[in-house]
Amino acid sequence: MNGERFFSANTEADEAAKKLRPTLLSEFLGQEKIREKLEIYIQAAKGRKEPIDHILFYGPPGLGKTTLAGIIAHEMGGQLRITTGPALERAGDLAAIVSNIENNDVLFIDEIHRMPAQVEEILYPAMEDFSLHIVVGKGPLAKRFACLCRASL
Repeated sequence: MNGERFFSANTEADEAAKKLRPTLLSEFLGQEKIREKLEIYIQAAKGRKEPIDHILFYGPPGLGKTTLAGIIAHEMGGQLRITTGPALERAGDLAAIVSNIENNDVLFIDEIHRMPAQVEEILYPAMEDFSLHIVVGKGPLAKRFACLCRASL
């Protein structure tokens, strides 16, 4: 070959794919009641200069749950961090994600109902007091670690 690349970092197709999902609440079509409430939540959080409170989206596939999470992250000036419940097999998996969250980032856990119970036991207290408590090891050699979460989960 003459040095040509089959794939480039920024193609028109890549840019078009990025624009498939809306990034602003005003661009999101449908779900009028949810949009109105989210607009109030986002404005209130920005007014308080705090992260938006915890939100639970539920429903069948295709309603826009992931898209709305991305919109919230964009509107709040953060990034969207996506994982799935089954991917969080151990408390350490959750700790790795949470320790990299910055202010106003949104952690979206798809299929959260499939998350293992041992990870739930770590996640829910972290959501309440914004700190992560993990015990590593067993018995007298066990060590307890705490991590302060910089953004709401």
